[in-house]
Parts: sequence; C-alpha cells; structure tokens
Amino acid sequence: MKKKIIVIGGGFAGVQFVKKIDEKQFDVLLIDKINHHQFQPLFYQVATSQLEPASISFPLRNIFKYKKNLQIRLTEVLSIHPEKNCIETTIGSFEYDFLVIAIGCKTNFFGNEEISKHALTLKTTYDAIQIRNHILQTFENIISADDKDKEALLNLCIVGAGPTGVELAGAFAEIKNHILPKDYPGIDFSRFNIKLIEGSPNTLNSMSVLAKHASREYLEKMGVQIITDTFVKKYDGTILELSNGSILQSKTLIWAAGVIGNTLQGLPPEVMSAGNRIKVNRQNIVEGMQNIFAIGDIAMMETPKYPKGHPQLANVAINQAKNVAVNLKRIAQGKPVKDFEYNDLGSMATIGRNKAVVDLPFYKFKGYFAWLIWMFLHLMLILSVRNKLIIFINWAWAYLTKDTSLRLILRQRNSK
Repeated sequence: MKKKIIVIGGGFAGVQFVKKIDEKQFDVLLIDKINHHQFQPLFYQVATSQLEPASISFPLRNIFKYKKNLQIRLTEVLSIHPEKNCIETTIGSFEYDFLVIAIGCKTNFFGNEEISKHALTLKTTYDAIQIRNHILQTFENIISADDKDKEALLNLCIVGAGPTGVELAGAFAEIKNHILPKDYPGIDFSRFNIKLIEGSPNTLNSMSVLAKHASREYLEKMGVQIITDTFVKKYDGTILELSNGSILQSKTLIWAAGVIGNTLQGLPPEVMSAGNRIKVNRQNIVEGMQNIFAIGDIAMMETPKYPKGHPQLANVAINQAKNVAVNLKRIAQGKPVKDFEYNDLGSMATIGRNKAVVDLPFYKFKGYFAWLIWMFLHLMLILSVRNKLIIFINWAWAYLTKDTSLRLILRQRNSK
C-alpha cells in the first residue's frame, strides 16, 4: 500500500517536490491557500506594468494535470498534530505518513505595526497588482491635486536595497524616464522622486563589491535617490520619519526590507529559530521528528559551509525538494538517505535595460552581457513553454519600443 505524503505550500520547494516524488511509492496531497504557483523573481515586473500577472502565475491543477498520485486542496492549515500524524485545516483534518512543510516566508516589518498598516509589499501576485494599481492611480491623482498635496504624491519610497528593492527602483526609473511622460504630458516628471532607503552601507549589500558599486552607479545615473545607513522609524501613510532625523512626505512606501517565516501551530517552540525558520537536520527532517520535513525558505539547516543557514533563494528550495524526494524513495526501499549539500551557483540582479550584475563563484561581471544572462536564466525557470514565449515577446517589444501596453488599473468599482 502506498504511503501518504501531505505537502503544505505550492511555492518553488513544494512544486519541485511533487514533481520529483515517486508516483509508484507515494500518494500526495498538496495543500495551499491559493490555486496557483507564483514566480516571485518577476513580481516587480507586474508591479511596474511590464508583465501581466497571468504570465508568471501557474494554476497548480494545470501544472500537475498528468500526476495520477496527486490530490490538491485549496484551504488553510490551522495546526499540525505530530503525535497523531494529522493536520487540521479549514475544511477538515487529514492524516499523513510523511509531512512536508514548504510554507515559505512573508514580509518582515520588524515589529512595526504602524508601518505594516500603510506600506505596500511585494510577496504575492496580488501585492504586485496592488502596487501597479496604486502607482497608476497616483499619477491620475497628481493631475488634479492642489500644489500643497503634490509633494507626497511625487515621492515614491522603496525600503530595502536587496535584489527586490534595486530591481523595483530601476524599473520605476525606466518607466519614469521613457513611458509615463507620454501618458501624462501635464506632469513635470523632473519633480517625481524615486527614493531607495537602505539600512546597510550599500545597495545589494550581500553581493560582491563590484555588484554593490555597479548597482549604485546604475541607479544614480537613472535618477534614483539612494539613502543608505538609514532606517524607517515611522510611517503613517503620508509622513515618513527616518533614523537620520529626516522627514519625508510620501503617499507611496513599498517595503522590501526583509522576510520572516510563515508560522504553523503545533510545532514545539524549541524547533523554531531566528526569523521563524524551522530547525532541520541535513536531510531536512525537523528536529525531534521522524516523519516531518521542512524545505525551502522556512528551513533552517546548519552545515559547515552555511553555519547560519542557507540563503533563502529559489535554487536552494528546488534542490532541497529534490533531495527530500530522493530520500523518501530510499527510505521506502530500505536504503540509506543522503545529506543535503548546497553548491552556490551565484546570484544576480537586474537594474534596468542593458544593466545587470552577476556574481558567479569564479567570476563577477556587470552590464549588457550580465543582463542577457539574467534574462535567459529567468526564462528557463518559467514553468510553461507558452509563458516563456509570452514573456520573451513582452521583453522584446519593450526593448524595441521602450513601451508597454499593460498600464491597467484593475480593481472593484467600490474600491477607494
């Protein structure tokens, strides 16, 4: 009789695990709150009207339409009961032989509730659509606003200069310089400010010296104002208070300053580490458990190469998922399991047209070639051939024309 696996989460780790698990050995139940896989690296392009949400969103039932051993349930997990080998959800309870937790992370506001109420985030496709709506509506508001109200509308602030913040800032700078002046000829775009606020000394602070310097140089040449060694202390939706004593007016604050793990009720407190990550051993088995695994961003695995845990990257999640799928098959066959070892293939970020930085283990570079590498690798990660083609055509059109036709404000009629 087949063993039953429950997978919580349809992100990079969850999807890859379901793809790789042996259909002959296991039945799988995949649980998620949404019905699609989201390609997070390109959220910023949806937020800046460069791609449609459907281009980077993949219905789970379509991804796995040929998987005969899989069931999918759209629900929220309320708690897990390790002693009973079951989970509680909003639609009932489900039993398992093995549980795989792949619930990922959410935006970290570092305990500042006021900022969380007013800031925009970029962790879901819906967030990206909200940012797009907000930005486009802001320009509609600028046209008719009184002069005393325009300053707050003309300041766009992004907090966090990691890859997400840098890519957002670069994309907004490009549409400010090339696209929006054609749509809104009545607005003086020399007064529109894009401010990137970072608590560390550099943009892309976790990457190489070349990447730090090049990304800052690119952004400043594009007109982005960079404020480093500075934290946001307060934000009420209009007034922004910084740790250096500065006060800014802004109706737009996008928070890209960190992540914290999503939580599940039922796990003992001692298995939780900093950032709400779940402590696991070298096979991704949760500490103190025998049949519960955690993979991807939520997993905290200490190794000699990564004593503080692995970076929260898609490539780590994908490779952990593959290793757990192989190990479960080996367990079913009575064979020894394999430890997980991550080989860092490098990191990259794009700043805009012909501008990117790439850090490989053996070589660091920037510019046009880095930008081509960034585009190629992201296209290869897109799940379907159809979506690869759609994205490539959108990119090619935008490159040739310096324009897109995706600037739609989509919301309910009674929305404010």
